[in-house]
Amino acid sequence: MSLRTTSSQTIGPYLHIGTTWLVTDNLAANAGTGERITVEGRIIDADGAAVNDALLDLWQANAHGKYAHPADTQDKPLDPGFTGFGRVQTDNEGRFRFTTIKPGPVPASNGGMQAPHININLFMRGLLRQLVTRVYFADDAAALASDEVLARMSEARRATLLAHRIADGAYEWNIVLNGNAETVFFDY
Repeated sequence: MSLRTTSSQTIGPYLHIGTTWLVTDNLAANAGTGERITVEGRIIDADGAAVNDALLDLWQANAHGKYAHPADTQDKPLDPGFTGFGRVQTDNEGRFRFTTIKPGPVPASNGGMQAPHININLFMRGLLRQLVTRVYFADDAAALASDEVLARMSEARRATLLAHRIADGAYEWNIVLNGNAETVFFDY
């Protein structure tokens, strides 16, 4: 009996070759409303080494806080040019970059609102399951303070999910896969 990982149980090593045609790094290309922003960063391991074979699936609400999905029945406008879905790959230095619309707040299970965020599924060689995380925006202080998901973690852990404004319309957010500064990943 072999206990080796089979090709159906791991992502790589051909992730970039097989998924290049799926890349959508400009989610805002056809969007009609909202603040256009760019999020850039790196994916690194605990030693600071670049992860050069990762794929990030992005999923978010529009500027009004509505997902382009039939399950979102909120009485908020849809932006017909904005699907809220994209996919980006890392380069040889582990960098990624995408352009989107800054999302609006969405309902929380406690009856409040979740702070604006982008949901991220991370795929890469060696993972048997994708990693699930979120990116929030550090300049949304009031919304962050009342977000039910962020309230469940320490301030230090919360900081790993915050993108910081580096220029007008540009944010930086890095993903650390393990170690003391490991990004928060969620069970699903």
